[in-house]
Amino acid sequence: MADLILHHFAASPFSEKVRLVLGYKQLAWKSVTVPNILPKPDVVALTGGYRRTPFLQIGADVYCDTALICDVLEQLRPAPSLYPEPTQALARIVAQWADSSLFWAAVTYNRGASGELPAAVFEDRKAMGFDVEWLRPADATAAYKSYLQRLSDLLQQHPFLLGDTPCIADFCAYHALWLAHGRGPTPVALPMHAPALTSWMQHMRAIGHGNSVPMTAAQAIAVAAGSEPAPAGKNLLAADGLQDEHGIALGSRVTIAAESFGREPTKGELIAATPRYYSLRRSDDRAGTVHVHFPRIGYVLKPT
Repeated sequence: MADLILHHFAASPFSEKVRLVLGYKQLAWKSVTVPNILPKPDVVALTGGYRRTPFLQIGADVYCDTALICDVLEQLRPAPSLYPEPTQALARIVAQWADSSLFWAAVTYNRGASGELPAAVFEDRKAMGFDVEWLRPADATAAYKSYLQRLSDLLQQHPFLLGDTPCIADFCAYHALWLAHGRGPTPVALPMHAPALTSWMQHMRAIGHGNSVPMTAAQAIAVAAGSEPAPAGKNLLAADGLQDEHGIALGSRVTIAAESFGREPTKGELIAATPRYYSLRRSDDRAGTVHVHFPRIGYVLKPT
């Protein structure tokens, strides 16, 4: 098994989700710090255009979007599970809500509490569609407090959102709250009296990030160049058959891009289109032949 290489930066909330999952599953990983704004030539060498943070590299396979990354880590180490029965389906639904509605309310709330983003960061995120997602501050604060109360209500019966152990819903909800309250050495108080929620955040924070060692971007690119990507259907994503919703045959030249925030497309040859994910084969002068994988939900596939 090739090394797990996480491309991330410290202040990225979605990176914090994956760092905690790596810690929860006690997986060793290599840490590549990426820039938080463009230019990102080393990122693009591996992804072909996708520049949201983080992404996971295993040899010459690149996994984009934390929803897909978590599925990969689950396949690699099934226990402890992120999707325990009997709440697996509910956990995925709550996780998707937390990654969207809760996250953007937390972002807007945090922006109001901490002030404007640095100009260079704001312009970079604006180019990714960041400005489209903003709620009005008063609406965001009201929504955020309501969402926090819902989370607190879930924690009245057990220590984690859906049971006695963490699941994917906990990791997705936590990273949104970490953005607004938990990044510093001393967590910021919640905008409501919620002892159960505060205790839950402490338990999630205590999971930690597991064992990591630093790696440079150049070293990671050299790993890709010296590796062969796993054949389609034989990587860490379960092979679950072709699902054709677009009339685009495997082997076609296509682009894949996020449907909302971060719409930079990745171009390549479509080598897998399953009910859960897409895979592209692409070539780069530095990274060689790379397979780049995206979840189906939240991404747009188009012929070129």
